[in-house]
Amino acid sequence: MEIFRNSRFRLTLVYSSIMCIFLIALIFVVRITMDWSMSSEQMRELSDAADGVAEAQAYQIQHPNAVIDENRYYRNTNDRLFFYIFDEWGQLVSFVRASFKVEPFILEWMNPEKIPSGEIKTFRHPTESGQMRSIMMVSKKIRIADTEQTIYVGKDVTAMRSGLQKATYALIVLGVLALIIATVIGHIMAGRAIIPMKEAYEKQKQFAADASHELRTPLAVVMASADLLLADKSIQNPLLREVIEDLKGEVKKMTKLVSDLLTVARSDNNALKVKIQKIDLGKILEQNIRMMTPLAEKKNIQLIGTELRKVIIQGDEQKIKQLVLILVDNAIKYTKSGGKVFVTIESSDEERVIFSVQDSGIGIAKEDQEKIFERFYRVDKARSREMGGNGLGLSIATEILRLHEGKISVKSELGVGTKFTVELKTTLPIGEK
Repeated sequence: MEIFRNSRFRLTLVYSSIMCIFLIALIFVVRITMDWSMSSEQMRELSDAADGVAEAQAYQIQHPNAVIDENRYYRNTNDRLFFYIFDEWGQLVSFVRASFKVEPFILEWMNPEKIPSGEIKTFRHPTESGQMRSIMMVSKKIRIADTEQTIYVGKDVTAMRSGLQKATYALIVLGVLALIIATVIGHIMAGRAIIPMKEAYEKQKQFAADASHELRTPLAVVMASADLLLADKSIQNPLLREVIEDLKGEVKKMTKLVSDLLTVARSDNNALKVKIQKIDLGKILEQNIRMMTPLAEKKNIQLIGTELRKVIIQGDEQKIKQLVLILVDNAIKYTKSGGKVFVTIESSDEERVIFSVQDSGIGIAKEDQEKIFERFYRVDKARSREMGGNGLGLSIATEILRLHEGKISVKSELGVGTKFTVELKTTLPIGEK
């Protein structure tokens, strides 16, 4: 059934949304952790290299004639580490050059404003091919006697950044695959979770159908008995006759409820049949207005038909009459004394016809407008009981329209009124279905 398909879809959607949020958060955390881990390691290596170069340079200043083993203080194991040493006048003293591809950019960054002493900075710059190069650099000052020098040590970390980027893409792909698998599993689990509910619903549906059948006969007997008592001239007590009238009124309500329940049960079991034939929609609307006018006048409501021209459509006459009756009855029921109800054929052509029922009643809040077509849903439950509503009318109307391949929509504003618009096809396959 549609309700279970929708429920299963919503459960799957919720589960997938939760998994999606979880996977996004996981990928984000892993990405940040990897970035921190790799960056901190590179910073430590760079800082150690700067200390080694500074130590070697200080020794060189103090012992100009000594031979320095650079490998003891500075290991360029992958040819990505480099350093430049400048004196206090900006003259280059010593260096291990960076790659010729990045050296022009590096020299621009070697000043105290861009790289304060002791701080590690990362710079990014596009190459001619459009690739972004990432350079990590640190500066360090050394003072020996009257000599001051500045050391800039750096490392090309482009490969590390590129690897991190590829790892991130791999995580995203794995995350998408995991989400797809989780969605499939969630759909299967949602289907299994709905099975007990579906079985319970089937039992409830069968009970409603059986109860409706069983209640029709005793209600008919009670109604007939009430009519006989009212026809008995020997009963003259006004209070007793009023009690019988009240009894008859309640039996009518029960009979309508049982009839509606039976209609719903038949629709659930796909036993609700329609006999498609040519009918005049304008005539059906006029008949309904004539039938409902006494009820409207009793509440001091004007029931007005406009543009009720002859429009031939193909449909089940009794079901279309029931549909119109539900809409007009609701409009009168929820319109206050002195109001108006309009029944209008708005447009018609060879393919479809549109008619509406509009009232000047209490209106429906926006948050309730999508729910009013659900079974047993009543916006104001207390008021609905007073007015005889059972919350099945619009649900039955929706089922009738489904059988006729039609549509219904609602526009409403609290305190202003409600308008139901119905669209019906003018042609359907003739016969019973």
